[in-house]
Amino acid sequence: MPTTQNTVSFHDGRSAPQLGMGVWQVENDIASSVVKTAIDIGYRSIDTAAIYGNETGVGRGIAESGVKREELFIATKLWNDRHGHDSTKAAFAESLEKLGLNYVDLYLIHWPVPKVDLFVQAWESMIQLRDEGSAKSIGVCNFNINHLQKLLDETGVLPVVNQIELHPRFQQAELREFHAEHDIITEAWSPLGRGRLWDEPSLNAIARKHQRSVAQVIIRWHTQLGNMVIPKSVTPSRLKENFHVFDFTLEAQDMADIAALDTPDGRDGPDPELFRLPAA
Repeated sequence: MPTTQNTVSFHDGRSAPQLGMGVWQVENDIASSVVKTAIDIGYRSIDTAAIYGNETGVGRGIAESGVKREELFIATKLWNDRHGHDSTKAAFAESLEKLGLNYVDLYLIHWPVPKVDLFVQAWESMIQLRDEGSAKSIGVCNFNINHLQKLLDETGVLPVVNQIELHPRFQQAELREFHAEHDIITEAWSPLGRGRLWDEPSLNAIARKHQRSVAQVIIRWHTQLGNMVIPKSVTPSRLKENFHVFDFTLEAQDMADIAALDTPDGRDGPDPELFRLPAA
């Protein structure tokens, strides 16, 4: 039986599972089986993106799961070359078609691409999609404080979620504080630090104390911080392990020890101020 997990509440009145599955780098031809397996385990939140090239496979897995659509939380993302009023709407329609859905629960701007400076136009179209009901909630990924402030200043609408790189080596305290002040949920991508934390002594000590894996400790750390978190795996045993993190609690000292792992140069992914397209 699936374990009970936590939910988070959005400022638009909706809610989402705190723990989901990400499908970055999951090939389209296996995405359906991976998604179906995850849903069978108990996952109800799936996070994909247009650029991942697997929305069709994800949609097939959703359809084959047999779980009612309203019980699932599906998120996808607008890619960097589709910012703009009309192109955003066209890209969204393409994603819906590939997923085989008539709505998504969360639509996200994947990167701000500030050098192009069209993310406000994209956001204005996403507000319309939300108001029409085809995107139940709208959010962003990889936005810094200045990008979020620009959305607020120019549209008066803030995202419900900002999905950012976040793991014990890169904890983004200042950005998370801004989120908390503005009722934006922090969602962590690369939540496990891309496997670079498995040998960290303090994490292994905490894992031994709780008789858990390092991955479970890190995911539990995220949830106790209040983050949404979307670890990725294609291995059924790892999917199951990652999902079972709500039946133990990290102690205050555990949380402090993990907080001490933060480093100024801990970023693994691109800098949002500079990132445009992979070929750029």
